[in-house]
Formats: sequence, structure tokens, C-alpha cells
Amino acid sequence: MSEKATGLNLDRKRLDLALQAARLGEFEWDIVRGVFIVSERMAAMTGLPSGEMPVSGAAEIQEFVHPDDRDALNLRIQESLRTEGRYEAEYRLRPGPNGEITWLRAVGIQVLNDAGEMTSICGVIQNITDSRVEDDQRRTLMAEVDHRVKNVLAAVQSLAYQTAKRTTSLESFLSNFAGRLKSMGSANELLTAARWRGAAIAHLAAAELGGIAPGQTRWEGPELFLTPRAANALSLALHELATNAVKFGALSTDTGRVDVRWTERPEGGFELTWNESGGPPVGVPGHKGFGSTLLAQVTGRELNGEVVPEFRAAGVRVRVTAGAQTLVDRPENVPEAPVVRVFETTPRTDRPTDLRGSRVLIVEDAVLLALELETGLSDAGAEVVGPAYELAEAMALLDGHIDAAVLDANLNGLSVHPVAEALAARGIPFVFATGYGDTGAPLGFDAPIIRKPYDVTQVAAAVSALLNAA
Repeated sequence: MSEKATGLNLDRKRLDLALQAARLGEFEWDIVRGVFIVSERMAAMTGLPSGEMPVSGAAEIQEFVHPDDRDALNLRIQESLRTEGRYEAEYRLRPGPNGEITWLRAVGIQVLNDAGEMTSICGVIQNITDSRVEDDQRRTLMAEVDHRVKNVLAAVQSLAYQTAKRTTSLESFLSNFAGRLKSMGSANELLTAARWRGAAIAHLAAAELGGIAPGQTRWEGPELFLTPRAANALSLALHELATNAVKFGALSTDTGRVDVRWTERPEGGFELTWNESGGPPVGVPGHKGFGSTLLAQVTGRELNGEVVPEFRAAGVRVRVTAGAQTLVDRPENVPEAPVVRVFETTPRTDRPTDLRGSRVLIVEDAVLLALELETGLSDAGAEVVGPAYELAEAMALLDGHIDAAVLDANLNGLSVHPVAEALAARGIPFVFATGYGDTGAPLGFDAPIIRKPYDVTQVAAAVSALLNAA
């Protein structure tokens, strides 16, 4: 064998290895001989027969292309070959025996003779079906996220409007509206953990009742999972009932109790009973606020059932029924334990907080929230350091004098843990103001936690308590 032949064989082996490593298949359309040549690698990727097949023109080759892609592919190839002498395109093969679709990316180049006439086209193809499916799923997911965000914003707008219509002071509006926002947040947190496939009634009850009046609340029933719409409706209903119980009902005294029980109905759906006992005597309310309107007109409709309150002297009793459409099968991903919604370590306060003489670092990547924190802490007398919107920016500010800090848990996808660790090492107290649940925040530090959405007075009170304890 000649030295030249040995070199050609070596080059061919290298090319084969490169094509194999890149998972590419090669083809050639020999226009002079009238044959289309498919390599074994391309045949394995596409299901086309390997070897030579006689063709008289491009139309016969395009028979293997999906009918909806043929015209566009033909125009692209012709234009690219005319202007560049090569082409690159993505297209689908015609559906397989079971309707399966294969996506290909093809790159081809024309071969010319001495007269400048095209004698063949050769190139390579790559199976990109998996990546196209992922792209389609990503687009579908983004459209679903967009839809849900708009629904949430519309619901928040409605809550704000309806709450404002039925309150007589700014303080009352802020308190009621913030509570309802937190209720929506807890339901959405549970739904997110289950990839929006459903939320358990027990988890919703725990989120609303687990953090108030320890030992005075109890919930019990079979494992039932609700649709996202039903979960949000029931979460808001439980929040309104719990708020009323704390203000006027059984949970306004140390001796009162609230029992929540639910059962699955034989005809589908569920029935839930809210029962208060041991509290002050109850009468029929003379005024109906938004909470009562929500229970009477919204909850029943959203649950395809009804809400029937009974104002008994011994305590309020509410029966909630829901239709079969509200229940779903158990999701694959379910939180291991009910998430208690109210686990902030600092309550709201109407008393002024004095932070005069203290320098407080704000680390928050949401500009509006950072501005709100800056205003609230400044109004309390603090000198604000920052705000820092990025992790690197926050780390750089640690070199200066700081008395305390307010930290968001996540800064544009990066954990705030390095900042918390540096503060802890220097003995500087800090509070987490986070939108994460109890499984997402960078905990592991002995620091207060305030859940978003929060009242700025909460944050100021938390900082004040930290400084007084230092």
C-alpha cells in the first residue's frame, strides 16, 4: 500500500471517529449519477434505508421530509446554495409508522466541476428531536407561567379593590390585605412544591392554623388533594375564618378551640366543617365585610358547592361543600409535612420603632422592595447601608461599619449564604426577609425569619429586637 493511500485511510478513520463522536450522519446527492447516498449512521438516526437509491431530482428526496416543511426547506436550500454555496436548515422527517416525529439539522455544501456546474451536494445531519421537544416544553411552560402570573395579578388586584371598598382606614386595609396576600402565598407555595398538580387539604389547614393559638386548633380528615383553583379558594376561606376567630371568636380567648374536619362525599368532592367552641357568646353579625362576602359568594362558587355558616351561641359553625371537580389524584411531588404559614419570629406592631444611631445593611434584589425597606428603616431612624442588589455588591459593603442587616434569601439566583456567614463570623445580627418556604431559605443561622409579603414595621421591629439583644 502506498504512503498516499495510507494517509487517506488514516484521514478517513479520523473523519469516522469525528462523525461518531459528534453523533452525525453523512449523505451525498450525486446529481451526475442520479443517486442519493445515505450512510449507515444517517440510516440509524432517520430510519431511511442505507446505501444508494436512484433519484431523478430534489422532489424525490423531499418525499422523506414532512409535507408542512417541504416548501420552506426547498426555498432555503436553493437560496443558500445560490448565495453562499452551502446551506443549514432544521426540518422534520415525514411521520413514522406510529406518527412519531423526527427533527433533523442538516448542513450541506455544493460540489462544482471545472465549468462551475454543480455535480453533487454532500453534508451531514444531526438528530435534534430531543432538544426540539425540550424547547417546545419550555415554551409551553413559559406560556403556562405567564398565564398563572396574570391570574395571580388579577386576583391580587381584585383583593385589593374589594378590601379597600370595605375598610375605613389605611391601617385596617394594610392589615387585612397583607393577611389575604399571605394566604394566597401559602397556597401557591404548596402548589409549587407539587408542580401545580394539587395541594392537600391537610397542608392548607396546617398553613393557616398551625402558627396561631398553639394547642387550640385541630384539623383532621382523609388525604385529599385539590386543584390549584380550589386550593386557593379554600386557603382564602380558612384564612378569613381564622382571622375572625382570632378577632371575635373562639381563638380570642385562651379557652376556645377550633376543630376542622373534612370527609370525602360519596358523589365526589368533599365536605369540610369548621367548628368553634369555648369562646365568647356569638351572635349574628350586623355588618358584612369582605370576608363574609368572600365566603358567601366566592368560595362556594369556586368550589362548585356552597358555604353555610351557623352563628350558634356556643360558637360559629361553618359547613363547606365542594364538587367532584375540585379533587385531583395524589401528585408525584408532595411536601413531606404540612407547611406552617405563620412562622415569622417577629409579629406586626403598631408601635413606633427607634433605630436612631444604627447602620443597617439591606440586601434585596427586588428594587421596589429594597426602596420600601429603605424608606421604612430610615423612617425608624436608621442609617441605611446599600441597598445591595447583587451578591458581590453585598460582600463589598461588609467592609464598612454595620450594626445589623436585612437579607433576602436569594439574589438573582445566588444564595445569600456567604453574606450571612460573614455577618455571623463578625457577630453582626441579621434577619431574613424572604419569599421562600421553610425548605428553600438559607437557614441554619440563629436569625429571625419574616415571610414576604411583609409589613416594613415587622422588619424594623425585628432589627430593633436584634440590636437590643446584642
